[in-house]
Amino acid sequence: MIFRKRQQSLEIIIGPESSVTGNLSTPGIARIDGNVEGNVTADWLIVGETGCMKGDAVSRGTMVAGRLEGSIRASESVEIGSKGIVAGDIYTTKLSISEGACFDGHSYMRRLSESDSREVLSFQKGGKPSLGTTAESGSFDEPLSLDRLSEKQDEDAQEKANKK
Repeated sequence: MIFRKRQQSLEIIIGPESSVTGNLSTPGIARIDGNVEGNVTADWLIVGETGCMKGDAVSRGTMVAGRLEGSIRASESVEIGSKGIVAGDIYTTKLSISEGACFDGHSYMRRLSESDSREVLSFQKGGKPSLGTTAESGSFDEPLSLDRLSEKQDEDAQEKANKK
C-alpha cells in the first residue's frame, strides 16, 4: 500500500463528475476519479476506477485502477490494479500488475542505488550470458545497440585475454 511510509492527506481530488484540462502539481497526494487531460506531478498519484487521465505522470508512486494514457515516471513504485489500463511507458524501480490489468507499453526498471554499477546480463541459448543493458548512470537506460553490444563483448574478451 502506498501510505505505509508516512501519513499524508489528499491534496488534489478530481471527482467522478469532474473534468480538468491542464497540468496539475502538488507536493502531496492526487486522486483522479474524473477526467484529466494534462500532466500530473505529485508525491503519490491515484487514478481511481472511474478515473481517466491523458498525459504524463511524475511521482514517487502511482496506483492505477482506472485508465492512464501517457508515460509514468515513479521513483518508488507503480501498481496497476485488476481493472487498471495503462497505455504508455513506465519508468520505475518496482512494478506490480494485477491479474486482469492491461498494460500496453514498455517498462524500464532501475535500482535506486547509485553505487550499483553491475551490468544486467541476459542468458542466450546454451546458458552463456550476453550483455543487454548497462546500469552505469543514475537514469533509466535504453538497451545497447547491436554495434555497441559487439564492441562491449570484444572489450570483455580482450580484458579476459590480458588477465591470462
